Amino acid sequence: MSRREYSVPNAATDVKPPDVSSKLKKNMSVERDHMIDSLNRIFIPELRKINFSGSFPHFRRTEGDITNLLTFQFDRHGGGFVIELANYKGREYKTHWGKIIELKKLTAHDLNTRQRIYQDSEFEENSTDSWFRYDKKSLFSFGNKFDKLANKVIERIPIMERYWSEIE
Repeated sequence: MSRREYSVPNAATDVKPPDVSSKLKKNMSVERDHMIDSLNRIFIPELRKINFSGSFPHFRRTEGDITNLLTFQFDRHGGGFVIELANYKGREYKTHWGKIIELKKLTAHDLNTRQRIYQDSEFEENSTDSWFRYDKKSLFSFGNKFDKLANKVIERIPIMERYWSEIE
């Protein structure tokens, strides 16, 4: 009778639990892509009407020596985003370590002073719950929730313009 060798799996290296998070991450990515598509179709044309250039997620408008900036920042856990605004006055931007960034490549994230735009308030009230959320089931029960949220962003343009006009 021959002797058989059996290998017992090492729990730390051989047996891998099912990757439940990959399905969730894929769904988060799909929803984010839908949101970006809606913003590109609905909000970005409105941004272009007020002379902004750039591509998602960074946009800018330069008039004279004033550059207005807008950047979309998505929640790393998925389901939402916030808009960051910044102003810069000058012909070129120099970082504190000496790197020069052309104005056509400058983003809101390059500057220390920024203003966030939220869905329903002017201030962050409840952490990322104040952000533009597309993961709330009851929020948009009928129709395309991504398109509805992109239209909510359009409603915030007057607040954005007010911030951009306050540069000294």
